[in-house]
Amino acid sequence: MVDIAHQAAINPASARDVAMARAPVPLAAVDAGQWRALAQRAIEPNGYYLPAWALAVSATARSRTDASALAAHDPSARLIGLMPVVSLWRALKIPLPALVSAHPYGTLCSPLLDRDAPLEAAKRLLQQACEAGAHALVLTDVALDGAAMASLEQVLKRDGLTPTILSSYLRASLDATPDGETLLREALGAKKLKELRRQRHRLEEHGPVAFDVARSPDEIAPALETFLQLEASGWKGKRGTALVQHAGDATFIRRAVPALAESGQCEIVTLRAGMIPVAAGIVPRHQDRAFFFKLGIDERFARYSPGVQLTLDLTRHLCADPAIASADSTASADHPMINPIWRRRFAIGDVLIPLRRNDPVVALIHAALVGLNVAHDAARRVVRLLRK
Repeated sequence: MVDIAHQAAINPASARDVAMARAPVPLAAVDAGQWRALAQRAIEPNGYYLPAWALAVSATARSRTDASALAAHDPSARLIGLMPVVSLWRALKIPLPALVSAHPYGTLCSPLLDRDAPLEAAKRLLQQACEAGAHALVLTDVALDGAAMASLEQVLKRDGLTPTILSSYLRASLDATPDGETLLREALGAKKLKELRRQRHRLEEHGPVAFDVARSPDEIAPALETFLQLEASGWKGKRGTALVQHAGDATFIRRAVPALAESGQCEIVTLRAGMIPVAAGIVPRHQDRAFFFKLGIDERFARYSPGVQLTLDLTRHLCADPAIASADSTASADHPMINPIWRRRFAIGDVLIPLRRNDPVVALIHAALVGLNVAHDAARRVVRLLRK
């Protein structure tokens, strides 16, 4: 079987096919209507690659602007695959010919592939990357056992190519199909739930505790401002990483969330004690999956575990929604808050995909990425020691 790099030479393409398979285009140049239609047909959901979200990130988000796109079309010009990308130099300052997943702020970069033609979509995306001069693709934060990665692996195997997992971890997710109360009882146990109920009763001393869900654009706008204030009031604000502290990030989130809400693809959940918001979270939705993007809490109420209390209510809310089958925590490995509550796990990782057989350049890219990971690990250890 010939490899992807040589398929165009062996199977001459039509003029239209050639036009469609050129270098990555600016993400903003992708037809938004076709993109939305592809998202509805995607073989695997990814709320962070919905057009309203990804375009807002690429427009203004700090260090994430001006992404490009590998865009695959079928012979009828229908969009069947989309992979936002940047150069390896832009992503990691490595001067080698590779493309890297454009980071969409949420930690999931699984590409959108048409469920009706996933292999054709995967083949065309890889072919386009090759024709753009890339020797490899680096997929970051991809669901390793997801349908999109399985389609890419099948195409690669057919062409005698093997992807390399650079790093991986297990991430918490929620099976939202059981009854919420039953799920929480099995996850946390009676003793822990009793303690959390005691904390909730203590929180009620500040006013009746209520869980609010903002869905419509009119509800979303004030709920978003509440979230931004809560996030900036806590440790993220102290470290300077809260969204509202950077003009580009604030513009991105204020654009993305209302735009998704217009199509029913985002909620903001808020926990209040009387009139006081004590916790809030942003929850994009794509197909039958929800994504727990970020959480903000009022740390004055930390003794009552407001983030956990909000997550319990969110769990009940998602389990009661027949449109939602699962939720991605988008959290780090061994997250101390979400892992004990959402007990399902799935593998997330970074993957190096070669585009040519026996390519020495890919070996150089691999070595550079491994060296960078070693340096980052050492730096993280130093930071942890300094914080102790």
